[in-house]
Amino acid sequence: MRADGMRVIGLTGGIGSGKSTVAHLFAAQGVPIIDTDDIAHALSIPPSPVLDQIAQVFGPEYLSDNGSLDRARMRQHIYAEPAAKKKLEAIFHPRIKDVAIQMLNDLPDHTPYAILAAPLLFETGSYSHIIDLSLVVDCSIEQQIARVQARNGLSKHEIEAIIASQCPRKTRIELADDIILNETTLAHLQSTVSTLHQRYQD
Repeated sequence: MRADGMRVIGLTGGIGSGKSTVAHLFAAQGVPIIDTDDIAHALSIPPSPVLDQIAQVFGPEYLSDNGSLDRARMRQHIYAEPAAKKKLEAIFHPRIKDVAIQMLNDLPDHTPYAILAAPLLFETGSYSHIIDLSLVVDCSIEQQIARVQARNGLSKHEIEAIIASQCPRKTRIELADDIILNETTLAHLQSTVSTLHQRYQD
């Protein structure tokens, strides 16, 4: 908890679990959302010290013509070379964390709580001293696969590989302070978020 009493809720969940929808529902209640995916995207657009470092470590061919990160090429590379994934994370994660902390510090003093949305909340271990509570959005693996196929058009094999690379569902649930089970309707999700919102403000 910040010195002024603001709490930070770490929001996470596996791919296709619905964590982005949950973040939007909290935002609709007026809650500040700090999204590490958004920060990573901003750092992937020039000018950015991250891009300079990527060019040094991986080579300039991993930047597109406009100087931004060539996501498709990098994605192929890190799937083929597991060590490359660690190198990329070593470049991105510390800077993402620094920006997230700065954004949290910049929030008004009277803010009751903020959401730090981080898909890799547990995997990186970088945010344990920043958050006060962890909130996990959960659903069955079958639903994860179906949602991602409908949204992104990836194959079942590709989605299963992404799920396998993330924190196991069982581990996420064990680490969670609060869990939102997102397996039914949007109305149910809205009701659950509203209940948590009231509790987090107290």
